[in-house]
Amino acid sequence: MVKSDLEIVQENTMMRISDVAEKIGIDTECLEYYGKYKAKVDSSFISSLKNKKNGKLILVTAINPTKAGEGKTTTTVGLIDGLAKINKKVMGALREPSLGPVFGIKGGATGGGYAQVVPMEDINLHFTGDMHAITTANNLISAAIDNHMFHGNELQINPEKILWKRCLDMNDRALRNVTVAQGPKQGIERKDGFNITVASEIMAILCLSNDIHEFQTRVERCVVAFDMNDKPVTVKNLKVGGAVAAIMKDALKPNLVQTLEHTPVLIHGGPFANIAHGCNSVIATKTALKLADYVVTEAGFGADLGAEKFVDIKCRMAGLQPSAIVLVVTIRALKLHGGMDKNQLTQENVDAVRAGFANVEKHIETLKAVGVPFVLAMNHFYLDTEAEVACVNDICREKGYPIVLAKGWADGGNGMVDLANKVVELCEEENHFQFIYDVDAPFEEKVLSIVQKVYGGKDVVYTEDALKQLAEFKKFGWDKLPICMAKTPNSLTDDAKVVGRPKDFTITVKELRISAGAGFVVVLTGSIMTMPGLPKVPAANSIGIDENDKIFGLF
Repeated sequence: MVKSDLEIVQENTMMRISDVAEKIGIDTECLEYYGKYKAKVDSSFISSLKNKKNGKLILVTAINPTKAGEGKTTTTVGLIDGLAKINKKVMGALREPSLGPVFGIKGGATGGGYAQVVPMEDINLHFTGDMHAITTANNLISAAIDNHMFHGNELQINPEKILWKRCLDMNDRALRNVTVAQGPKQGIERKDGFNITVASEIMAILCLSNDIHEFQTRVERCVVAFDMNDKPVTVKNLKVGGAVAAIMKDALKPNLVQTLEHTPVLIHGGPFANIAHGCNSVIATKTALKLADYVVTEAGFGADLGAEKFVDIKCRMAGLQPSAIVLVVTIRALKLHGGMDKNQLTQENVDAVRAGFANVEKHIETLKAVGVPFVLAMNHFYLDTEAEVACVNDICREKGYPIVLAKGWADGGNGMVDLANKVVELCEEENHFQFIYDVDAPFEEKVLSIVQKVYGGKDVVYTEDALKQLAEFKKFGWDKLPICMAKTPNSLTDDAKVVGRPKDFTITVKELRISAGAGFVVVLTGSIMTMPGLPKVPAANSIGIDENDKIFGLF
């Protein structure tokens, strides 16, 4: 019988987090403890590392996934332990899970099988409270907006042009559109809505700031509304930037945890990649690079979303450059992209695997455009057949693509040694890292570059509303910012039902949102939602606590 992820975790003996810190060179006096097995790293210690040499940065990305995900985090954690197995000084730098997917369909974000980060239950639930701090900070701004209008509206905020939404770290479609201040003496009644916390600009700013002072500066740049003369109103105008920074003071400190094999990992920040930029915090990544020779990080969903934003937003803003990229592929995703029904993916179908490889090739083209050495990691599932695995290996051999079978789920670090050795080799190869687009190019040209170079599309069309927004954005110079595409992760197109590698398609831009504090423009395409909903049978239905006070049902 196959053990569940949670059963594997609960049978594991964790190392005290102080001992994990000592392994990587973190002064234990600089830890802020949250129990025995997790801690925050003090900002003064992080500042002391600034003159140390950086290690090698390795990005893990994937092809377009199935709705259940393809084990990108499992591969990432397995690779971290695989590098430790070959005696490399290594750390992970990962995102924090959102409670939305935990209680929804995808489950947590701590890996799987014997390639997990622990304490899994804590990380997937409240952890150290970062998500709650972000939610509170975001909603303080919302409260300040409505309170300002209630008390005379000195800034002349136009209630019809308020951009800032409230947020909650939960999938709750009923909150997409709400009315606030209903009834007498409650303020100005208006339409509002909620985003999920991980899609909030506060989350993006946390992940792109180098310290708390930069965080406050960025927050104060956030555009929350337009006034009656159509001029932007910012958080600085509301005079709550300092209060927001105060709420976030501890949340800006990265969280230290460990893998099942006691390798140190910093988990910090967790923006969605289909809506936001999908990468963990710059603070955590840069701290890990100062402490370790190899740092493994990941970007959400497929290379069309997470990896592109990792390159064009995170690396551009933070001055980072990956030394190698791992592209995760799975047999089941290949079969989906090869035309198989999503409910039949456990059945052997070599023809579908071969047909679905076209999706992989588009992502390979993207990685080649970025100019970083790469390897394919076939994340092995126990239902994969020998014929299907052989098919993928044969295609890669014919086309000259490097590929390694990744068995981290079943064997932990031991199952990832081959991938670890290949990654070390790639880190020494010639690197021609470059961005997908020139940030100073015209706005339409930047969007088209992403659509053509990364998605493989032909053209972009803008709705009438989006064109009006673009004209307005150009007046304020926002068109010169990087682009954050909000798109379905399940397809290269903006239609989640279109699988494989479609060609000559058009992407429809329906709305633009300015994230002046984060420093990018969010481009919403297709039917993308910034507040997801729960499925008919959510994962929450299977989660509980047993008679021994142990949580069950998390995955």
